[in-house]
Parts: sequence; C-alpha cells; structure tokens
Amino acid sequence: MVERRFRTRRPTVWSVLVPVVAILAGILFATSGSVAQGRSLRSDAAGLPDIIREQTQDNARMTEELETLNAEVDALTLGGAPGNAEVEELKKKGDALGLAAGRTDVEGPGVEVQLTDSKLPVDQLPEGFSVDDIVVHQQDVQAVVNALWAGGAEAMMIQDQRIIATSAVRCVGNTLILQGRVYSPPYRIRAIGEPARLRDMLNQSPEVSIYQEYVRAVGLGYQVRSSDRYEFPAYAGSITPDYATVDDDR
Repeated sequence: MVERRFRTRRPTVWSVLVPVVAILAGILFATSGSVAQGRSLRSDAAGLPDIIREQTQDNARMTEELETLNAEVDALTLGGAPGNAEVEELKKKGDALGLAAGRTDVEGPGVEVQLTDSKLPVDQLPEGFSVDDIVVHQQDVQAVVNALWAGGAEAMMIQDQRIIATSAVRCVGNTLILQGRVYSPPYRIRAIGEPARLRDMLNQSPEVSIYQEYVRAVGLGYQVRSSDRYEFPAYAGSITPDYATVDDDR
C-alpha cells in the first residue's frame, strides 16, 4: 500500500492569528492615513517649549544689537553739528521726551513688590478653592503695575527688564512672558517714585485688595519694601506702535 503524504497541515494558533494581525494592521494604517490627511498626527504643541526657547534667544540677541545701535546713534548725535541751533533744539526736545519713553537710565527712591505662588499643598486647599487659586496670574501682576503707574511711578522694572506704559504683561500657565522672555515666580516689580505715594496707591487698588484676600486665604506671596535708591537701565525695546494710527482730526 502506498502511504499518502498530505501536503497540508492542521491549522495551528499562529496560522490563524497571523492573517488576522495583518488585516488589523492594514486597517490601522488606512485609518491613520485618513485621519492625518498628509499631516503629522503629533500635536504641534509638543514643540512649543523649544519654540519659546528659540524665540527667547533670538529676542536676547536682537536686544543686544538694538542697544549697540542705540549707543552708536547717541554717539553720532552728540558729535554731529554742535553749532547748529536747530539740531540743538531738537536734541533738547528729544532729551525731554526720553524720560517718558524710557530711553534714559534712571535712579532714585521707590518700592519693590514681590508676588509668588502659594506653597499650600493641593490636598490641603480650603473648601471652594482650586489649584488656579494658589498661583499668580497675569491680572495680579497687571494690577500691581497699574497701581504703581497710578501712584506716579517715573520708571518701572519687572524682573530684569525695564518696561514702559505700553509694555504687555502676559502669562502662560504659571510663567510670565515679558517682551519675548519667559520668567517663573517669584515676580519682582520695582518702581521709582515717591515711596509713600506708591504704597498708598497699592493699598487703594481694588484689584490688589482682591489679591490680598487670596494671600490671607491660601497663602499667596505678597511683599512690599521701600528703597532709598534704585538704578534702572534705559528701555531697549521698540517704542513704535505696530497698529496704532494718528487721528487726523486732532
């Protein structure tokens, strides 16, 4: 009798699973391609910290270049046409506007306000309060800045930067973005002016009073100190508005 040799084998677990896995993989690839539509499925936000770091470095480099150019302009202005009466008159007007525009170094007495996040653990928050209530927000910094300007501040600094009346204060999460640079708390706001008047306006500000309520409730940081002498460098940013226009009717 001739022994029959079967060319087929009995199905095993792997022989069944492999085609199924291949079919599922194909479905996943097809679904991914349909959803992506030629774009990356990874969120653009994943690269946001790198973008912020790069922009911060670019901003620092351009600020140094601007300071160098400003110094060259000042040197050329001082050396140009000393006997020209028209030039001298324009220079006097420029010097008078320089203080208001923050274009000159300033020194004098003033106050410093320091704001910082609460150290209260999340699991010990009082009833009715959330995590948002134990961090310093944009409106808190802006409230202090507004009160100091209202108190007659002649010049102001936040962290290591000189700011002017048009400087924007923005927060992302618990970090402060100021003129292209990123800062973490504590936030230091210093102002040159009459210390007693500056303190008085801080005490009168409704927004600062609200912040102080959270200081008492959840331990946000708030310190005010006076000094007989601060030294602020000139503002190095642009003072030309990007979107403002002159009203021709005035």
